[in-house]
Amino acid sequence: QVQLVESGGGLVQPGGSLTLSCAASGFTFSASAMRWYRRAPGKGRELVAYISSAGDKTDFADSVKGRFAISRNNTNNTVYLQMSSLKPEDTATYFCHCLQDTQNYWGQGAQVFVSS
Repeated sequence: QVQLVESGGGLVQPGGSLTLSCAASGFTFSASAMRWYRRAPGKGRELVAYISSAGDKTDFADSVKGRFAISRNNTNNTVYLQMSSLKPEDTATYFCHCLQDTQNYWGQGAQVFVSS
């Protein structure tokens, strides 16, 4: 059974940093591209970061480019989202995601609040 377990959310001041983690199990993690999405209050779901299976290719939404980084450790089956220079508009619930056998799998969501 595919499982994605997120951690690391919380409250941070504008300009601060936070790193989210997603521990994956139940599939061949090293063969799977991974993504982070977010949903802000009153807004639709937004793809914020992508990383290829080997970690050699990444892409970011324009709104976070230069501030966020995505990485993975294929030994401990974890994908990370490193967030810096955080802005109030980054406040959202963040979800890690993978696609396995045409089915979308999601983590439970990690809440990030950026506020003074």
